[in-house]
Amino acid sequence: MTPLPSPQQLRYLVALAEHGHFGRAAEACAVSQSTLSAGIIALERQLDAAILERSGGKRPVFTPLGLEVVERARTALAALQAVAETVQAARTPLSGPLRLGVIPTIGPFLLPRLMPVIAEHFPRLKLWLREDQTARLVAALEAGRLDVLLLALPCDCGGAETLPIATDPFLAALPRGHRLAAQPQVEVAALAAEPLILMEDGHCLRAQAQQACGLPAGVARGEGFAATSLHTLVHMVAGGLGATLLPRLAIEGGVLAGAAVEVRPLSAAGGSPPARTIALAFRPRSPRAKELSALLPAIQQALAPG
Repeated sequence: MTPLPSPQQLRYLVALAEHGHFGRAAEACAVSQSTLSAGIIALERQLDAAILERSGGKRPVFTPLGLEVVERARTALAALQAVAETVQAARTPLSGPLRLGVIPTIGPFLLPRLMPVIAEHFPRLKLWLREDQTARLVAALEAGRLDVLLLALPCDCGGAETLPIATDPFLAALPRGHRLAAQPQVEVAALAAEPLILMEDGHCLRAQAQQACGLPAGVARGEGFAATSLHTLVHMVAGGLGATLLPRLAIEGGVLAGAAVEVRPLSAAGGSPPARTIALAFRPRSPRAKELSALLPAIQQALAPG
């Protein structure tokens, strides 16, 4: 019988692939660098296969077989994690650690309101938070490094199952004194004709704003400017560089903070005003999928206007 790798060996391997550095991988695994290196060498001997190239370079280089083994290791570790989660979920639903990923256009504006609600309703739940762009969060979810995501639809969620929570309308954000600000509502078509400042590539809000304004992907009229955060976006609008769309959640969360920006509701001829949908995303076969739905009332409570 072929000897099987240990979970610890697989963790060493995956950590090395993720960090690309022996020292940082060892730190992530809470072991010495020599222990991690010895564990991977033992794994190679055990499998009788070369996982790393022995080129003498400082950075680890995986062989083609090694890259495949890394992916298999991620799958195996996720399956082992699911075993423990199944038992934990059956014993006490929504307790213990829960690794939550959240996108930057939701996290700063929802989490200050959500965390006290979670603490009140689920005192035995310990949330570990990671803020990142949608694509990287989805990859971490699929690899088993995160348990659930808070994101905005529509987006490319890979194979994740999504559970809609609430609609978050977009509003037009205009420099103070802008001619469109004289109207109680701004037509989407009129906003689309303005120079538009959008988030940089990688943020789902960019694609959602382009879709709302009927612009093809990659098209904007802001002279090539793009923002790395909603706060930066607001300051760019205040500086007169253009207009943009802001989600109501961010406005209620204080993203304007006294900036010289005026917001107006949007209207769309022959259709509903543009909006995004805040949703939970999780692995379809996650043993915690059922209990995660119990988070919805708490999140909806946090989303309710104060």
